[in-house]
Amino acid sequence: IQIFEYNGSAVVAMVGKNCFAIASDRRLGVQLQTIATDFQRISKIHDHLFIGLSGVATDVQTLYQRLVFRHKLYQLREERDMKPETFASLVSAILYEKRFGPYLCQPVIAGLGEDDKPFICTMDSIGAKELAKDFVVSGTASESLYVWLMLALVFNKCFYFQEADELFETISQALLSSVDRDCLSGWGGHVYVVTPNEIKERILKGRMD
Repeated sequence: IQIFEYNGSAVVAMVGKNCFAIASDRRLGVQLQTIATDFQRISKIHDHLFIGLSGVATDVQTLYQRLVFRHKLYQLREERDMKPETFASLVSAILYEKRFGPYLCQPVIAGLGEDDKPFICTMDSIGAKELAKDFVVSGTASESLYVWLMLALVFNKCFYFQEADELFETISQALLSSVDRDCLSGWGGHVYVVTPNEIKERILKGRMD
């Protein structure tokens, strides 16, 4: 088993009409043994910026604490919140700095930038960014998430025309369908749908609940 699959994870972010959604599963395991069913992989940096971290759970928590520290320093110095693009560059730089002994994480970043334009990106464990216009995926369930969302794009309209409620339905169905096909992730999910005016947080129940 690869080290990235040690704890299992599923993270996905999608772009909607002046909004975005980010979701993850709730399982924390050690290979096939489930340790907890309420693990938090998505974290809020500020009201319009979220990060989801797949990979080894200890590195997920360590990297998140370091990112919060760096963002608070930025707020003190600049007296404003970080733009999503700037934050993505910060995460990439922190990961690349440790490239010879990397954090075993694959981040998914989602935020609202200028004019409330949604921004999503993902990167590998040494900070190579991958930008996307519609969706990004990460974790052990990433293959089934990718297939589900690509089929949704083929047979449905583009995600970036979807309002917040419709986007929530799409990302929830994608997450629950995909973790059912991956034995290392599951136990429901955390979903955040963020618009310029509000943050909707919902917990999905899995089939085992």
